[in-house]
Amino acid sequence: MRKPASAYRGVQVFTYKELEFATDNFSEANVIGNGGSSVVYKGVLADGTVAAIKRLHRDRKQGERAFRMEVDLLSRLNSPYLVELLGYCADQHHRLLIFEFMPNGTLQQHLHHPSSEYRPLDWGSRLRIALDCARALEFLHEHATPTVIHRDFKCTNVLLDPHLRAKVSDFGLAKMGSDKTNGQISTRVPRTAGYLAPEYASTGKLTTKSDVYSYGVVLLQLLTGRVPLDIKRPPGEHVLVSWALPRLTNRDKVDDMVDPAIQGQYSKKDLIQVAAIAAMCVQPEADYRPLMVDVVQSLIPLAKNFNSVNSPGFLRFHRQSSGLKY
Repeated sequence: MRKPASAYRGVQVFTYKELEFATDNFSEANVIGNGGSSVVYKGVLADGTVAAIKRLHRDRKQGERAFRMEVDLLSRLNSPYLVELLGYCADQHHRLLIFEFMPNGTLQQHLHHPSSEYRPLDWGSRLRIALDCARALEFLHEHATPTVIHRDFKCTNVLLDPHLRAKVSDFGLAKMGSDKTNGQISTRVPRTAGYLAPEYASTGKLTTKSDVYSYGVVLLQLLTGRVPLDIKRPPGEHVLVSWALPRLTNRDKVDDMVDPAIQGQYSKKDLIQVAAIAAMCVQPEADYRPLMVDVVQSLIPLAKNFNSVNSPGFLRFHRQSSGLKY
């Protein structure tokens, strides 16, 4: 039987049977992620490629046209800082998306569920991850045409490769904005506790600056090791942003908020600079938040200087091995 050709450049079309075989008939043992609208399986394709296979639920409120638009969007977002779409399946009523597999799990697992498999991240790794994520959002906001708003940027959507370099995932929720400078959309979005920009509650609108806010929350998690919302903490410490903001700009208190796992691994100067970036990103007023291109430019010297000092061969090795850049 002849395989159907893909209408999308660089994206392969798979049959449902091929994906059944790749996942051992969608075995529970191969489940690596489970969300409200899909289940993600680890699978091995016919050519030996290990992939993450996202099986969308049948009752998902998305028509054929919307699915095709999603595939079209994903196929055009080509960046070393975004998880790559390898293919898709639209076989009868089955809808699946096939992505590159990221073997080191999610940032969420490393920060909040450390184990023998997911070790705690050191300061240098956190700087590099912060920069990789910033570059991913910069690409969506500045280099995608039209502008793309991620809408659900969070630690579980940051995946890590064998070298602990980060790529951003879950663009099934992404939407194209209406203009290049501040792409704005009015929409209902998943209310991931602690990540959603405050203006959404009052206006129902999201812009690129809403992604900046979510990025700031992730940067705070990298700094503090805390989750965005934790009702088990003492009063006044439940919401990460509210607790962190007054400390981020206080030179005497900023040390006290740092994750104990990275104490002593950074200079006070670098810590203050990263804290200042985080403080700007989570400003309540969207207009006061920076553009992601500015965040990238602020982080480049911090990541580059730290890693060149602590690991002289690091920059050369990673440029060759991963295709990523500073």
